[in-house]
Amino acid sequence: MNYNIFSTEYGVYLIDVKLIKKSDSKFIKEIIEYGKKFFGDDVEKIKACIQCGTCTGGCPSARRTAWRTRMLFRKCQMGMKDEALSGEELWDCTTCYTCQERCVRGIPTTDLVRIIRNLAFAEGKGIQKAHIFVATLLPRFGHAVPINDETKEVRKEVGLGELPPTVHSYPEGLKEINKIMEETGFDKKVKKLQEEGENK
Repeated sequence: MNYNIFSTEYGVYLIDVKLIKKSDSKFIKEIIEYGKKFFGDDVEKIKACIQCGTCTGGCPSARRTAWRTRMLFRKCQMGMKDEALSGEELWDCTTCYTCQERCVRGIPTTDLVRIIRNLAFAEGKGIQKAHIFVATLLPRFGHAVPINDETKEVRKEVGLGELPPTVHSYPEGLKEINKIMEETGFDKKVKKLQEEGENK
């Protein structure tokens, strides 16, 4: 392999030359600009990641999958857009917020993962059949995981109502969910991904 020293505002690294040639210096700016719409200026803190490993060390998903928050952030800092957006492991994060609560630099890690996922979804990258299937459930049920009889029974056993206070209890909310999906283009994107998956 051919390695070069690669210097950025985030540090100096020894990296494979092929990756340098493929890097997109605008990617980190794209993440920040898109993320500011939802989470404000805090998303700029992705630049402050020092690769300490606190996020990955406390991550429940990292114990069982290839998911590594700090690796994703390094790819973003290095402009490795395709690698960051295309990896299946991007979808292994459970968005439990453990990493965000523990980050020593105050980086909104989980929010940034959600931003990066949105960018991956927009480009149709790294999305698995299971995710597409779950997305098709939203317009029908308003949930990624619709309630079933077994869950209703468990809820009753622990003293809860059969239905959670969500679209299951307020079916009129389903119209609002579908309107959001339509206005954002989510429904069309899911349909397109579904059709592409069927044609593979």
